[in-house]
Amino acid sequence: MNLLASLRYLAALDEHKHFGRAAQACHITQPALSNALRALEAEFGAVIVKRGRNFEGFTPEGERVLLSAQRMLHERELLQQELDSGIGKPQGSLSIGAVPTAMPIAARFCALLQARYPGISPTVRSMSSNELETGLESLALDMGLGYTDRLRTNGPRLRQITQYTEHYFFVRRAEKPRADTLQIGPGITWAEASRHPLCMLTREMHNRTIVEKAFEDAGVASQPGIETNSILTLALSVVEGNVCSIMPGALVGAVRGYRELEALPLVAPEVRTTIGFIAQGGDRPSRTLEAALALAEDPAWLRHAAAHSGLLSV
Repeated sequence: MNLLASLRYLAALDEHKHFGRAAQACHITQPALSNALRALEAEFGAVIVKRGRNFEGFTPEGERVLLSAQRMLHERELLQQELDSGIGKPQGSLSIGAVPTAMPIAARFCALLQARYPGISPTVRSMSSNELETGLESLALDMGLGYTDRLRTNGPRLRQITQYTEHYFFVRRAEKPRADTLQIGPGITWAEASRHPLCMLTREMHNRTIVEKAFEDAGVASQPGIETNSILTLALSVVEGNVCSIMPGALVGAVRGYRELEALPLVAPEVRTTIGFIAQGGDRPSRTLEAALALAEDPAWLRHAAAHSGLLSV
């Protein structure tokens, strides 16, 4: 039995919560994955996986094995990066999770990081805040880009690097499209915005919590006409339909090419939320994470992020 391979299969099963999808992600057959997990159980003399017609989770013993597996795989990646990297030339993978509203900034960050360090291969995934925090805790993610105000009680071990402050805009179809880019209109209150049919992010997204709290503070409620977990759908539903949307500045910056749109700053109340990079602070960082954290603190990058975050400032 290849212990590291079996531990990798176990981690994939935890990520995908499905035997077939986990096997596909590991580029093996489902019977091969099942056999490797049974061999792992025989090795430790304990049942690890709850089995039924579908994946039903891990046993208490399995949870302990999974935690050790995640740490062993993390240490293996650290060692490989140490061996592959020269001075000032980090080599290896870097897994980044970002909340959907911060994806435009995460994409720019990864592009700049890879251009500066061609040996780094970033993988960026769109995630809810809960998924992001879970990924950081399990070491499935190296770093996250999200709402720093909602860190859990074990947050002191998490390192935070503030990137920008998120402002919010009411986005609608413009009466008359501009020649080249969307237009920024006058301010609008949250109460006024609530009178329009809206496309909003789904309820598991922290952005939705922020938006609903703003409507509540304005003394109104809003029932969305469309719900989505896709930032592209937020924009396209406004372009193609009869709905409006609430978007943070980073998304407004990303959809400036839609000249059919108009973005109005939302006021009364003034809502501001902090977006930042989050990484495990207690463990020795990998070479790739070390380089990424240094870039996240670079004043030139912070100015760049602010400039593309929709009329924002750090």
